[in-house]
Amino acid sequence: MKIKVLGSAAGGGFPQWNCNCPMCSGVRNGTINAKARTQSSIAVSSDGVDWVLFNASPDILTQIQQCGVLQPARTLRDTGIKSIVLLDAQIDHTTGILMLREHKSPLSIWCTSAVKEDLSEGNPLFKVLGHYCSVDWNELDVKGKEHRIPGADSITFNPLALTSNAPPYSPHRDQPVEGDTVGMMMSDQQSEKKLFYAPGLGEMEPHVWQAMQSADVVLVDGTMWSDNEMIERGASSKTARSMGHLPQSGSGGMLEWLDKLPDQTRKILIHINNTNPILDEDSSERALLEKHGIEVSHDGMEIEL
Repeated sequence: MKIKVLGSAAGGGFPQWNCNCPMCSGVRNGTINAKARTQSSIAVSSDGVDWVLFNASPDILTQIQQCGVLQPARTLRDTGIKSIVLLDAQIDHTTGILMLREHKSPLSIWCTSAVKEDLSEGNPLFKVLGHYCSVDWNELDVKGKEHRIPGADSITFNPLALTSNAPPYSPHRDQPVEGDTVGMMMSDQQSEKKLFYAPGLGEMEPHVWQAMQSADVVLVDGTMWSDNEMIERGASSKTARSMGHLPQSGSGGMLEWLDKLPDQTRKILIHINNTNPILDEDSSERALLEKHGIEVSHDGMEIEL
């Protein structure tokens, strides 16, 4: 299984276009040791030729340009992207599908019925695409069904329902339903290795924890360092948990959970908000992560299992 991190930041990217917090100002001015990042997305393949795209961020065109294997140039119009999996209906994970409207056949999109509803009604991207390439929708079943998704033939995909929050335009906002947000367990049938991917994770439920414990690599929600981070920065009145993200620090935070995983598990954070101090590679928070054996993903990162 080959995994490419196309984007590693949360919504808005890093630096965020209108933000002058210490992190965004610091990376612009070169006063902190940090890398710019696009909005979170990964691509997964079993052969390095065909790929499954996980989430289509507003930065998708830049990400494709920076990842040569996604444009194999076998014909006049071509792409290495065989299928697209949408783990939620958030703007930073779905808007990019509009940028793929020139596709010569309907986009093969896999998501839950709850996500399809949001992208057909609340934010009708699927309807808009109906005027262009259109959408070939395939339902992700979170009832324990194992999926085979074109683009990664040797990999089985098992979606897991997560407790998070639906987008502001969703009828499920603050009243989540099963399937609003999912994580994905990916199992390579050749190497027998497993990846658990969840860029949005608001609560550690038993079935999620069981999946993480069985994975060789966990690539999980690293949005905010502390629950009150956005409030303390003066950027929002909302906590991390109220937005559907488990913070890294504090009681019951992501660090505590990751510390409980087996020693051999590779632990990587993704979907990192522009206010999060772990983006500064010289910060005390980053040093603490390294002490705990936790990595911070970056655009262009490659993982092979």
